[in-house]
This record gives sequence, structure tokens and C-alpha cells, in this order.
Amino acid sequence: MQFAKRMDRFGEGIFTKLSDIKRSRLDRGETVIDLSIGTPNIPPGKHIIEALCTAAADERNYIYALSDQSALLEAVSGWYKERYQVALDPQTEVCSLLGSQEGLAHISLSIVDEGDVVLVPDPCYPVFADGPLLAGAKLHYMPQKKENGYVINLKDIPEQAARQAKLMLVSYPNNPTTAMAPDSFYVDLVAFAKKYDIIVLHDNAYSELVFDGKSCGSFLSFPGAKEVGVEFNSLSKTYGLAGARIGFCVGNKEVVSRLKILKSNMDYGMFLPIQQAAIAAITGDQSGVETTRKAYEQRRDILCDGLNALGWKIDKPEATMFVWASIPSHYGTSEDFVMDMVTKAGVIITPGSAFGPSGEGYVRMALVQDEENLKQAVDAVRQSGILNV
Repeated sequence: MQFAKRMDRFGEGIFTKLSDIKRSRLDRGETVIDLSIGTPNIPPGKHIIEALCTAAADERNYIYALSDQSALLEAVSGWYKERYQVALDPQTEVCSLLGSQEGLAHISLSIVDEGDVVLVPDPCYPVFADGPLLAGAKLHYMPQKKENGYVINLKDIPEQAARQAKLMLVSYPNNPTTAMAPDSFYVDLVAFAKKYDIIVLHDNAYSELVFDGKSCGSFLSFPGAKEVGVEFNSLSKTYGLAGARIGFCVGNKEVVSRLKILKSNMDYGMFLPIQQAAIAAITGDQSGVETTRKAYEQRRDILCDGLNALGWKIDKPEATMFVWASIPSHYGTSEDFVMDMVTKAGVIITPGSAFGPSGEGYVRMALVQDEENLKQAVDAVRQSGILNV
């Protein structure tokens, strides 16, 4: 059998290795604490579950959705006005996604042609690069360096790359580096995009997971942002709806329009009961958002304080559900360290190399276990001795 050459651009790599090791350990009855994938384990609020269950019990809701309900579009528009002070036309500037992952995988198909240049952060969430690659784009990496607070320095982008680029992907609070960008970055980003006629996609999945009394808004709140791009947002982390796959593309009506056309040829819309759950989430009681944020902040403190006490110097993240850390100095590569973590301590984390060239030398840990499990993870690392030189 022969298959598409585009599949040569993708691979399973380290994730397959880690999955196999996890399965083997569990088969032997050994403990595994998985901090590798950002799978939220905090459930949705009761009012959200009730809205989903009520709608699911209605036999009329099992038809094709085909498109977003007006009630959903209005709810998203109201949510952005209330939460981010951003005005959106619900009919032309809002499009649902079957999770941000789906949108990130497909939106490049509506923007770039084979061989076009896309500017991608490095390190980055893998689908930021995989989506453009699926569309046949050429990637130009924008380094997120520690000395710059892991924020892209737009001045470092070569003139030729900027002139050739059709699309750029940006995300703060950032996965995997956990960094937040200052307002000045977004002002410069809008000016940069206008100068070079580049469409901007800003992923804002972690705007509610910001710690230590800080806050985060929307890229679209900056003057001119809607003229140059769109923002993705997600209900996965904020509202505990990861498995329901609910995301949104909002902003520039031309970009949104083309994405809607693409999606009309790819799927039949979001299941109607899930649309009702989304409406309940963003229009209902918001107290759960703060409860979730506090839970992740407490988990952050337990993991970081515990590992720092063992001599592994880790900066506490100011946002997201992740910890981004340099590997101990006596390890040569991030994958070497990750393999020792899982085989000797039973703790699974992700090597930074999985997030792009600049991720080498780092690891990402997801705060997706409860407090007791995180304490057990710290103790397992201590007992393994792998931090000892």
C-alpha cells in the first residue's frame, strides 16, 4: 500500500515510547503518575452538566447541527463583551470549533497554499506547527528565549521571512513556556502584522489560569487587532469541558468566514446538547472559574516547592496548567531525563524537544493530578535519586 507523503512530516516519537513504558509499568502493578498531557481533571459545574443532560434527553437534538445556534453565537459575543471588553458581531465574527485542536489543525487550509510561509513560535504547542504543515506550508520559527521572558522578539524576525509570511501563530499565556506577554507586545504585534500584511492567530486558551493576583485579557482588545487577525478560545480548561471539545474562533470576519466555509465541507457542526452546555458555561455562574484557578495555583505550589526542596531549581509559572523547567545539569538531553523520570521514579513528563528545536534542555509538567498525587510524585523523584549528581 502507498500513503500520502505529507504523513512523513509527522511522527509519534517519544509519546509512543512513554505510552509503552506506562502500559508496561501498570501491567506489572507499578505506580505511574502521569504529568505529560494537559488533560484537565476538574469537572464542569453542576449547572453545565444539567444543561447538557437536559438537552441530551431531548430526542429532537439528535439531528445534524449543521451550524451554530444563534443562541450560542449570541452567548459567545456576550461573553467576550463581559469578560474581555471586546465587541463581536455574533453572525460574522464568531465560529465554533470542535475544540481548539481541531481549529488549529484546519485553519491553515483556509489561509495558506502549498509552499507559503507561516511564522510559528519555538517552542510551541505541537499543532501550531502541524496544522500549517498539513496545509503544505513552510515554517519559520520565532524563538521564545528565556532571556526575553519567553516572549517573541518581533525585531528578530528576518525581513525576508516577514515579507513572505501569510500567517503567524502566537499564544500567551503560553504553552509550553507558561509565559505571559506585556501589553506592549500586542501593540507591536498589530503594527507588525499590518506592515507585512500577515494574518495573526492568537490562541487564548489559558486566560483564566493566571496566578498570584495577575490577570489576562484578549488580543482582540488592542486597537487594530480585529483588522489583522482572530483569536481562539476554549472551554476545556476554564470550565472542565475538555472531552466535550468546545472552542471558538472570533475576530476578523474575513478569516472567520473562510473558516466557516471550510468547516461546512468537513463536519456537521457541534452536537446540539454540547452547544447548550457551552451556553450554560459562559452565561451561567462563573464562581467555578475562580475555584479552578485556585486549584491549579495550589497544585503549582505543591509541585514546584517540592521539587525545589530536592535541589531542582524551578521557576514557578505565572499562568497556565503547566510547569516549564530546565533539566538538571547532569543530563545531556531532555529525552534522557524524561526516560529516567518514568523508568526510575514512575513519573511521566514531556521532553521540551517535543515542542520544537528551542525546547531542548527543558521539560514540561502538567498540573493534572490532585494534590496528593503531586506530593507522591515529588516523593517518588526524591526516592529515585535521579536529581543527585
